[in-house]
Amino acid sequence: MSIPAAYSAVIFVWATTPLGVVWSGETVHPILAALLRMVMAAALGIALLKLSGIAFPWHKQARRAYALSCIGVFGGMFCTYLAAHHLSSGVISVMYGLTPIFSGLLAWGFLKEKNFGLQQWLATLISLGGLILIFSSNIVVNDYRALLLLLLGVVLFSISGILVKRESNKKGGNDIHPFAIALGAIVMSIPAYALSWLLMEQGNLHLENWESRSIFAIMYLAIFGSLIGFFSYYYVLRHLAATTVALVTLITPVFAVAMGHAFNHEALEPSLIYGGLLVITGLAIYFWGGKLKRLV
Repeated sequence: MSIPAAYSAVIFVWATTPLGVVWSGETVHPILAALLRMVMAAALGIALLKLSGIAFPWHKQARRAYALSCIGVFGGMFCTYLAAHHLSSGVISVMYGLTPIFSGLLAWGFLKEKNFGLQQWLATLISLGGLILIFSSNIVVNDYRALLLLLLGVVLFSISGILVKRESNKKGGNDIHPFAIALGAIVMSIPAYALSWLLMEQGNLHLENWESRSIFAIMYLAIFGSLIGFFSYYYVLRHLAATTVALVTLITPVFAVAMGHAFNHEALEPSLIYGGLLVITGLAIYFWGGKLKRLV
């Protein structure tokens, strides 16, 4: 797969996934929707893996990479699916736009990386200001617990990303194909989703409530949101600089908010628009503030 194709796929998938998550959980229990998504993605992924001849190692280092990736695939997505029942797809996309900043903070705090200076702190404060503005709306956010749960999901996704990146830098870590990492995380997440659904719903399917939009959304997320999305993300994460990958987080919220408004009749509340702009401004300063300063 070419790098431009993978990069374009990440933008497309990340822009459409929030709306898909919202639709999939409309008439199907959110965790069951996530479970079905992962089961379908795993079945299709295993078939594609065999056809393409890509190795799917199961040695200790591979299992560790899959488990670290599963922190985001299960932990992050579990929180996101539950929160999506109360939030708009635009809010979800803007929140996930904060991933690079959270990743930088976590890398600075726990991995002792030293690239978090005054520019990054300023960007963080501006983006958090945007987050507070989004929090302030009772129309866009009708349940603050859902927004906090989504925030936890973003943090878990960020933790997973920096740990997977660190693991790939170890000896032999770069030998595991990105598709194998994505599939391994999906496979590992299935028992966790299944157990969570059984505990929450006692195995009740409620088939009488299912509607076609939720079913098609689950299928879309299984193929694009899971397989193509995760593979493309890990592929560009491995081959491109962090600042280049970061552009995705600036582009996708704009498309996601527009699609949520056009296809799901989501209100374009001022708090979401201005809060989102602050988040994007903070991200721009985070990655390119130094260059802008030199230009001035």
